[in-house]
Amino acid sequence: MTFNCDTCTYYIYDEDDEAYYCDMDMDEDDAVRQMTQTHTQCPYYRNNDEYEVVRHQM
Repeated sequence: MTFNCDTCTYYIYDEDDEAYYCDMDMDEDDAVRQMTQTHTQCPYYRNNDEYEVVRHQM
């Protein structure tokens, strides 16, 4: 299962470059691993949905 970066907390828009970037602080090895392996789950993914916990408690 892979995640969509569009819904990740760490996926931010940089106004200077006018592009989106992953803002997670990872080392070079992790960055290369994320770019080369397309079928793995991102270990840094965090859902940007504030109400996910509330819906879970209902």
